[in-house]
Amino acid sequence: MIRLALLRHGHTAWNRAHRIQGRTDIPLDDAAIAGLGALRLPAPWDTAQIWSSPLLRAVQTARLVSGRVPLTDPALMEMNWGNWEGLHGTDLRADRASGFCDIEDWGWNFAPPEGESPAAVRARLIPWANALARDSVAVCHIGVMRVLLAHATGWDFDGPAPFAVKRNRLFVIDISARGWAFDGEPVRLETRP
Repeated sequence: MIRLALLRHGHTAWNRAHRIQGRTDIPLDDAAIAGLGALRLPAPWDTAQIWSSPLLRAVQTARLVSGRVPLTDPALMEMNWGNWEGLHGTDLRADRASGFCDIEDWGWNFAPPEGESPAAVRARLIPWANALARDSVAVCHIGVMRVLLAHATGWDFDGPAPFAVKRNRLFVIDISARGWAFDGEPVRLETRP
């Protein structure tokens, strides 16, 4: 069995402004850098292999909490939000012509205009995860985490998720020949001594 711990990257200026980031490569803001610099991965995750999305906000987060340069893989890149990237969900929701709906109402096959569906994200993530050779931490994005956790829990992007993705916590998935299972109880990052 391989254990995969997922960690969401720290805040960016776009996160704080409630803009849809997707694949737009926005760095961490100063407050996130300071906050993450005071945290570290708890044991045994501090010695696990460290992976990251190639987007700067994830690479920065991985370096700050692990003290190591992460391996990167494009499979871990955030969901492509297409024409909605850079916009505000509240504005899109108010414009009926936008086609916007909350991700909890997408199902596996809905995609933003010129964007990517959860099913497409899953198609690139599952081969990556199944190829892991040892316990790993992956610093990534909320869209990626939702897809992996949905795969592990059976959630189908229809209605409220059976998990809440929060920052500074590891969400652990057990991957084995019998299937995937979500541990259910997130593990908090530790304060550096």
